[in-house]
Amino acid sequence: MTGFGENPDASGNPQAPTSEASLTADSPHPKEHDEVHLHRNLSNRHIQLIAIGGAIGTGLFLGSGKAIHAAGPSIIVSYLIIGTMLYFVMRAMGELLMYNLDYKSFQDFAADLIGPWAGFFLGWTYWLCWIVTGMAELIGITTYWDFWIKNHSLATLLAAATLFLLLCLNLLTVKMFGELEFWFALIKIIAIISLIILAIVLAIIGLKSPSGGAASFTNMWDHGGFMPNGWSGFFAGFQMAAFAFVGIELIGTTAAETQDPEKTLPRAISAVPARILIFYIGALAAIMTAVPWNEVRPDSSPFVQVLGLVGFTGAASVMNFVVLTSAASSSNSGIYSISRMLFGLAHKRMAPRQFGRLSKNGVPRWGLVVTVLVLSTALILAASESFVEAFTLVTTISSVLFIFVWSMIVISYMKYRKIAPDAHSASKYPMPGGRGMCWAILAFFVFTLVLLAQEPDTARALALTPLWFLILGIGWFFDRHHAIRDDAGTDDTD
Repeated sequence: MTGFGENPDASGNPQAPTSEASLTADSPHPKEHDEVHLHRNLSNRHIQLIAIGGAIGTGLFLGSGKAIHAAGPSIIVSYLIIGTMLYFVMRAMGELLMYNLDYKSFQDFAADLIGPWAGFFLGWTYWLCWIVTGMAELIGITTYWDFWIKNHSLATLLAAATLFLLLCLNLLTVKMFGELEFWFALIKIIAIISLIILAIVLAIIGLKSPSGGAASFTNMWDHGGFMPNGWSGFFAGFQMAAFAFVGIELIGTTAAETQDPEKTLPRAISAVPARILIFYIGALAAIMTAVPWNEVRPDSSPFVQVLGLVGFTGAASVMNFVVLTSAASSSNSGIYSISRMLFGLAHKRMAPRQFGRLSKNGVPRWGLVVTVLVLSTALILAASESFVEAFTLVTTISSVLFIFVWSMIVISYMKYRKIAPDAHSASKYPMPGGRGMCWAILAFFVFTLVLLAQEPDTARALALTPLWFLILGIGWFFDRHHAIRDDAGTDDTD
């Protein structure tokens, strides 16, 4: 059994995709500047840093304050559990991308292995995922600007200017995106490692904060215990913990523009556990060591709070710059990834043909422009004074949609194991745990959704998400007869 439009070879593995509609001037998807190929211009250093930077954004730098407030030190366990599950999702995705290097993203293998409807649902849901996530990032950017200028209206205008700048940079070349993400991610890495070192030093000297608390390793269990708010608080932290990991699958959208993907993609995925331990667990432990968890406010960045509470006001301003660039980085990743997702949808005739056109610089210009225009509507929410409510709403919707995306990756892998067992046996990068781990992941995702339904603020957002799938179902009903196999390949030239 093979996917739609797929030509298997003698071994049962799919060959390079064949086009059912050439991109001629008379076709439904005409060429623009004779460009139909995404270029493999992202080097190993780009991919490694994109893999780190894509998953470290507002969810960690801003949302972790709400998570710490809800769960106390036990939030570390929440992050560790979710991170472990998502590592196996990444391994499943990695094996599938290595199975057929003509897959440009997980949307492609879902369409091939499950069916064209899966590509439609996954592609458009991933688009909405990053639209909603980008809105959360824009709300965060507004908050970070407001930290300096103390003028919410002006901060909103500066957030709009930041979004426009990201659009301009993305319109240049994919290599420009790679360079921008490389430096953005490097700033995050340096900042988090510096914070961890600082927390250790502060704990050793026992520095007291202006509020009366003191830096100490015992802060992890002294103020009400490791689980101060009980099981209800522990489970309440799952929503923001799940949102903190959105974007971890981002390298799955760079496959078509990655140099030497057989080496680069597995290397980036295999480093996920170390990144989780350092940049998530290490960072959260550092925060709650430097400052007692009950002094962390839920409405602002705990990273900035830590440095402010211990009296380093200048350093707090530096950290605010870091979290600002972090949010910009995540927005940049979202703009990039969903413009490529729209490109893939257009070449399956699942989206307007304009999204399948590339500019003379080899970037999907219309996808970028429309994405930014939709994202800019978040500035209305950002201008609202009810920041925490708006942020919780968009992050919960984002978390639910990403759980769907991650689940579809796992289901695609299970289908692959069923129809291509020989390919799995010969895989150079097999997923550990196999089908049993897949079922455990899916059960965990169901459990997480049940937890989201327990809290009033997250339950409201959860109730809205079925409307999206109803809209998609209607859209697929009218589009299903037009869908074809993706007719755009990749180009190995610069």
